[in-house]
Amino acid sequence: MEIELITKEDLRQLRMQLLEDIKQHFSGKTSQKTDWLKSAQVRDMLSISAGTLQTLRVNGTLKHTKIGGSFYYLQSDIDALLKSGKN
Repeated sequence: MEIELITKEDLRQLRMQLLEDIKQHFSGKTSQKTDWLKSAQVRDMLSISAGTLQTLRVNGTLKHTKIGGSFYYLQSDIDALLKSGKN
């Protein structure tokens, strides 16, 4: 059986590498936007009621996808709506 010694420098290098890996992992996650949002998220984001969101769906102002009983909206469509200034 071989005995390997781990020095303080080895532990310091491991710590630095782990910290760097963790930073890279989380920096990648925070920069990504969620592509699909549920109705409640959209209402909170736009500060609108469920009825107003329904009106935006019905009149075609905001595209949506219905899966089961839930509506989903693309983040890019919401961004475009906000940039256009439509109410």
